[in-house]
Amino acid sequence: MAKNLTRFDPFNDIARFEPFHAMEDWLRDFNLRPALGDWTVEPRIRMDVEESDKAYTVKAEIPGVKKEDIQVEVDGNVVSISAELKREQDDKSGKTVRSERYYGAQRRSFTLQHDIDAAKVEARYAEGILSLVLPKLEGKSSKQVAIN
Repeated sequence: MAKNLTRFDPFNDIARFEPFHAMEDWLRDFNLRPALGDWTVEPRIRMDVEESDKAYTVKAEIPGVKKEDIQVEVDGNVVSISAELKREQDDKSGKTVRSERYYGAQRRSFTLQHDIDAAKVEARYAEGILSLVLPKLEGKSSKQVAIN
């Protein structure tokens, strides 16, 4: 009979008060997708940047753009790539049911650790890939400062 007797612990029986528990479930189940279905997201220019002792090499994906519609700007150590994809004008009388292709301007800027020699930059565009060779500017060197 002594086994059935337990010590009374008043804090063991108190329920935890969570006033926003139901709201968390509601927000988790709430879906914004239908409300935002008409918004399109601008695609970003995807790229890889590699560094060697003398230059940076950049490969940027810009599919569906003509070479004439791509601009590359170099200002010190800041490189900017911009491209404009223009909509083709067709004279067909059909109704567009769905359009997922993006038309418009894209721009991507990034900062490199070293200044770039803008006079020696090489750029090639083939099969949707922009390849840049960005030589580092000689004469400017970084110095690591010792902390006392």
